[in-house]
Amino acid sequence: MNILLIEDEKKISEFIRKGLKEQSYNVETAFDGVKGYSLAINKDYDIIILDILLPKQNGFSVCNKLREVGIKTPILMLTSMGQTEDKVRGLNMGADDYLTKPFKFEELLARIRALLRRGKSEKFVFEIDDLTLDTAGHVVKRNNIEINLTAKEFALLEYLLKNKKRVMSRTQISENVWGIDFDMGSNVVDAYIKFLRQKIDKGFSKPLIHTVIGVGYVLREEK
Repeated sequence: MNILLIEDEKKISEFIRKGLKEQSYNVETAFDGVKGYSLAINKDYDIIILDILLPKQNGFSVCNKLREVGIKTPILMLTSMGQTEDKVRGLNMGADDYLTKPFKFEELLARIRALLRRGKSEKFVFEIDDLTLDTAGHVVKRNNIEINLTAKEFALLEYLLKNKKRVMSRTQISENVWGIDFDMGSNVVDAYIKFLRQKIDKGFSKPLIHTVIGVGYVLREEK
């Protein structure tokens, strides 16, 4: 799941980003409305968390402009402005939900999950052969045997499953699983593929994770 967080208070932004990454969400951040709007119209996200009191362009304006250009991504407005008229204004401009600061992270997480469930096109269970991944329950099984994965292993497997039968390059994997701050000189992608193979393929009848030499990796059934 990819989340865009538009929040200018860096301590709050880092708190949210860290918490969501621990829940296997891929989080991209922006610290002003102009940058946030640019990211939102140029990349695909599952949800946008949008502060109202932003520099350069406030959250009300960002939300309104996104809806005007046809961006339908669920928007959760996050702000210290708790007056009813502010909430009504945000909702009227196209926001899907509203959370007032200060808040508990558990409530933010619950609201994010609720917004994702509202989307009729949202898919929670991904599968190939006898492997299944449930994003809502955070459960992975192969041949009905539950497999314990770390948060990053889960995110990597989810990305491969969403793109099953497509060869994904190391760059594509690193950008979507580790985010824009990923060190391209690192071998972390290869290392995590190895970790996944130990858990997903080892001991089962046939491998599902395959290497395409010189290109990247693919999740598919070999006949």
